[in-house]
Amino acid sequence: MPRSGYPPGVTPSTSPQQLYRFLEDRFTCAQACTECARACAVRASLLDPDGTEQQERVRRMGIMCAEVCDATCRMLSEQNRQDEEGIRVQLEWCRSVSVDCARAFDGQSGAESAADACRVCADACSDFMVTLG
Repeated sequence: MPRSGYPPGVTPSTSPQQLYRFLEDRFTCAQACTECARACAVRASLLDPDGTEQQERVRRMGIMCAEVCDATCRMLSEQNRQDEEGIRVQLEWCRSVSVDCARAFDGQSGAESAADACRVCADACSDFMVTLG
């Protein structure tokens, strides 16, 4: 059971080093989500909404990824109590959407940095889930 004022996954037996790692991974994940959201929003805005069906799919994927990453960052930034299962579900959703978006961007000229941001975000979500235990 988490102690009052501590994040989920932290118990009375949690060492200061484990707490530090937890908070560091949470912050790193939130930063990666923010960067991914920015990169996806910028990339989506560069694609013509009246373009090919493939371009429209990639544009929609970028917008969705930006929204999911933004929601994940906001969740990770909240200071109130959150249940660990809810955090896990959000992180897995963000990881999955980021991977899919990176794959969609892979086929687009000039989208390399956005694809990389998506992969960094997916990795950060995975790393943070490990920290949750």
